[in-house]
Amino acid sequence: MPAYHSTFVDNNSMLGNMALLPLKTSFRGPAPTFNNQELDIIDEALYSFRANVFFRTYEIKSEADRVLIYITLYITECLKKLQKCATSNQALGELYSLAVSKFDIPGDPGFPLNSVYAKPVNSTEADLMRQYLQQIRQETGIRLIEKIYGEDGKPSKWWLCFAKKKFMDKSLSGPGQ
Repeated sequence: MPAYHSTFVDNNSMLGNMALLPLKTSFRGPAPTFNNQELDIIDEALYSFRANVFFRTYEIKSEADRVLIYITLYITECLKKLQKCATSNQALGELYSLAVSKFDIPGDPGFPLNSVYAKPVNSTEADLMRQYLQQIRQETGIRLIEKIYGEDGKPSKWWLCFAKKKFMDKSLSGPGQ
């Protein structure tokens, strides 16, 4: 079975070699707003996460796939944090602090997939990329909490069981974290 790829292949906005895709979000950032009710890249990543996380390799077919890879890796980091959270309010605080904490971007020595992502050309593009990734991280956290903590307020074991999986054998956090 092949991995799921992004359907956002017709995009002309770029940050490095990553697509700058529109998002349905209320968080400030460089991503254009997505007004229709269709799925955006975060919905796509959440939908395909549980299937894609089992792949050790992933063929990149478009620049949007690089965004999908990043979101998939970030979802794994979120699930690690959510294992320790009993309520959605506690989870909200944990994922907000994870989203706004210092993180590596492509080109930084600690970024796990520097061979796949292009380094930003200058500091302006690096700042824009950091803002875009932070905006993605914030929105992904909110939507993930909605998926995991349903109406009963208890975490879904069918999501949390994927916390130990490593997509492409990579992790956004350093070893031992």
